[in-house]
Amino acid sequence: MPPSPLKVLSEVFGFTSFRSSQQEIVETVLDGRNVFVLMPTGGGKSLCYQIPALCLPGTALVVSPLISLMKDQVDALRENGVAAACYNSALGEAEARRVLAEFHSGELKLLYVSPERLVSEGFLERLKSVQVSLFAIDEAHCVSQWGHDFRPEYAQLGLLREVFPQIPVIALTATADAQTRSDILCRLGLEDAICYIAGFDRPNIRYHVVEKSKPFTQLMGFLGNRRDEAGIVYALSRKRVEEVAKKLDAAGIKAAAYHAGLPDKQRHRVQEEFLKDDIRVVVATVAFGMGIDKSNVRFVVHYDMPKSIESYYQETGRAGRDGLPADALLLFGYGDIAISRSLIESGGNEEQNRIELHKLNCMAAFAEAQTCRRRVLLGYFGERLEKDCGNCDICDSPPERFDATEVARKALSCVYRVGQRFGMGHVIDVLRGSQNQRMMELHHDRLSTYGIGKDLSQDAWSNLIRQLIHLGYVEQDVGNYSVLKLTERARPLLRGEERLELAKPRDPRVVEKKTKPKETTYEESLFLELKALRKEIATEQQVPPYVVFADATLAAMAAQRPGGKWDLLRIPGVGQHKLAKYGDAFLRVIREHGGNAVEEIGEDATDE
Repeated sequence: MPPSPLKVLSEVFGFTSFRSSQQEIVETVLDGRNVFVLMPTGGGKSLCYQIPALCLPGTALVVSPLISLMKDQVDALRENGVAAACYNSALGEAEARRVLAEFHSGELKLLYVSPERLVSEGFLERLKSVQVSLFAIDEAHCVSQWGHDFRPEYAQLGLLREVFPQIPVIALTATADAQTRSDILCRLGLEDAICYIAGFDRPNIRYHVVEKSKPFTQLMGFLGNRRDEAGIVYALSRKRVEEVAKKLDAAGIKAAAYHAGLPDKQRHRVQEEFLKDDIRVVVATVAFGMGIDKSNVRFVVHYDMPKSIESYYQETGRAGRDGLPADALLLFGYGDIAISRSLIESGGNEEQNRIELHKLNCMAAFAEAQTCRRRVLLGYFGERLEKDCGNCDICDSPPERFDATEVARKALSCVYRVGQRFGMGHVIDVLRGSQNQRMMELHHDRLSTYGIGKDLSQDAWSNLIRQLIHLGYVEQDVGNYSVLKLTERARPLLRGEERLELAKPRDPRVVEKKTKPKETTYEESLFLELKALRKEIATEQQVPPYVVFADATLAAMAAQRPGGKWDLLRIPGVGQHKLAKYGDAFLRVIREHGGNAVEEIGEDATDE
């Protein structure tokens, strides 16, 4: 008789209960139904197919886009005593033969493969002679051209439903708006799938956006009291990645660069050292992160603005996968938008350009928002919060507001007077009475709005006009050099029929330095001792430390101070295999620290 899902969850993975939707998803897969799962990063997507794989006869095939992601998952499964392997181009000939032999003999419960490998004619034919329990398609947003990381090779996965209609398919992603979800189901032939939308909220992540001004100084301010924490800094260009990594290293922060232009060997080394906590900060392009399952990343910084909310959401989702508090800082600059827009517009596919420009504009609107960050972020994916989140920069420090009626009218009037044919920069030049050559050539120095805003700085006008755009009084014509145009909403304000309050701009030189103290319910010194032991074991086992135990598991140990193996088994993340392998060592540290662990003569927590 196959084991129950709850028994597998407890004995293998060390958890006593399922999270929201997990149990229902697992049972639906076990019933042989096709399933689509949308669940936030860190929400437990992997268990939705790993547990059915351990309950069903045969081997589950898991499609994964990156070799590093496969390795991470396989390492973690093996640490829990699960027979798992990956089959990809990184394997040597002998190892590839061994994996295939294990697969054909039925020794493996999960086999991770790339999409290209899976849909190759030879491999599909091979599958016909093996008992396959299910197909799991991870990072399923890669299937859709609306997805932020579209990969053509993923589009071929619709073949699975044609060739193996009797084998259930589960497609999973953390990042997909309504358009992308619909496209995924269509391309994979999963129109009959049961859909589970678990939501996008990551309440443990604190979102913070600040206008970019001397970004490296801002970054160092942010890192000031995060000296012992692991994090990722994302930048748009390879050159900037290397510059920032070099500066951090010179400032005494162990950092390394990662981008697609580096040799494979160097990228692999950086990733391994980061996973093993030998490097504290990785500075990277978007080439890094998708394959990272590291659970103890405490912060993600965007040194440059990403091109879409999907990218931002997924990249910030690398932080706090263990459920403990984490931070996401975005340094927002308008130069980033201009660079991203020019890169997009240089693409040869007009339809794809249109999609990407739409996503870029949505990302800019998020960064400009003066309302709760989480509300704006979740609203993009169609999810609504009933109240402000209380865990973002806007909620922590609501901007001071002022009566902006008159200055807003000046700005709107100026947009009208220049014929709604110029961008923000020129409108501000007119308002501030600039005497540049272009102003004189256009005779805009003769306009009634010329110089009426001399009392405000360039930055103040930029901030005000951005808020008018965000609130819908003005729109930027993206297809026409971002000229400003009035909307219908501007009319009542211009006619004096309504008043307007706007937020005062924040000081871009100030970057938050953890205004909220960490709320810990455990003794920090014991937690650090347990981390040291974990690092020692991980080095010996040649696996990342979080594969041994996650930070959240160590925090629970430090808080509860288990008195013996039975108590240790009640700690989330401690399963039977890890208890037998590591239990004595961790109990010894707790006991020697002055905890209440006791010698347990003859006790065996693995006995029935």
